[in-house]
Amino acid sequence: MNDSSWGAPPQAGYWGPSDRGPVQGAAPAGPAYDAHYAQQTRPMPIVPDVPEHGGDQDDDRRTARPGGPLPYRDQNPSAQPYAAVPQNAVPQNPEPMPDAPQPAPSPPPQKKTAGRDLGAAIGVGVGLGVVIIASLFVVKAVFVGVVAVAVVVGLWELTKRLEERKGIKAPLVPLAVGGAAMVVAGYARGAEGAWVAMALTALAVLVWRMTEPPEGYLRDVTAGLFAAFYVPFLATFVAMMLMADDGAWRVLVFLILTVVSDTGAYAVGWRFGRKKLAPRISPGKTREGLLGAVAFAMAAGALCTQFLIEDGTWWQGLLIGLAVAVSATLGDLGESMIKRDLGIKDMGTLLPGHGGIMDRLDSLLPTAPVVWLLFVIFVGSG
Repeated sequence: MNDSSWGAPPQAGYWGPSDRGPVQGAAPAGPAYDAHYAQQTRPMPIVPDVPEHGGDQDDDRRTARPGGPLPYRDQNPSAQPYAAVPQNAVPQNPEPMPDAPQPAPSPPPQKKTAGRDLGAAIGVGVGLGVVIIASLFVVKAVFVGVVAVAVVVGLWELTKRLEERKGIKAPLVPLAVGGAAMVVAGYARGAEGAWVAMALTALAVLVWRMTEPPEGYLRDVTAGLFAAFYVPFLATFVAMMLMADDGAWRVLVFLILTVVSDTGAYAVGWRFGRKKLAPRISPGKTREGLLGAVAFAMAAGALCTQFLIEDGTWWQGLLIGLAVAVSATLGDLGESMIKRDLGIKDMGTLLPGHGGIMDRLDSLLPTAPVVWLLFVIFVGSG
């Protein structure tokens, strides 16, 4: 603070008349000078000590201090000097302290649910089962047509989601025509016809995509070849199972074991599931559910192979059931991986309670070649 704003400093501790002699450039000393000097000056106000803590915070001594710098007299003549606040001073209007945050009430326990419309799922499943069994045992060609239609719809769902979520334009027309041809060729000519149809479908995908700009060509045709193998080619093994003399029963056992495996995994996992099987891929699947799938599929496999398959035995059914449980689970995880990459929950909405066609084919498609091969090994291809 500049002392010149307060006048010449008097002698420390004394505010009476000056007994000093004249100073160079000042009025002569004496009573007249002292009286004149007293009229022009006043004592400096007592300013309380400022706490050494810094900032605008009050220390433990409860001293009040301003929120800014001390004003000069010549800057604010009406300002009153600061005075110390007694230690026991209480504010006239104390600001109420905020209430302590209360812990959030715990949510009421919720009943564990199945996570989907179980009634609709059962109704749709029963309806599909009736259509499949009726076509399977009445006219085999009709069942082949049902498989071909399912393949075409599955291809449409898959390519549509790829385009919507990733901008990948896999050619649907050659895939749909070639996929249906694969299923028919597999039923009519066996594995040889299926491989030829697959090769022609791949060539058609490559040529069809050439009609569009080259940007993204490799990406689109790669997705198309993947779709051709994933949906129609794997479905062809169902048609090849149908070629045997007891082909209808083989297909029925294949369908029963896959459905039983999924049902066992769902029921056991929903009721007893605790440890996650693959949380980064499918958070709903548990290790307990996998054990349930294995147990249910092996039991059903032993019974079905013993009583429905010609020359089949129960121990063969146990192995087939174990293989079905593993392949069905891997197929379900595989499609879950695709859906996680695309950022979707279901491939479609065509089947209430189930999602889309691909959401029902996910475990059937990879299981078909496994069951076909095991039947050929155990009981032959005829």
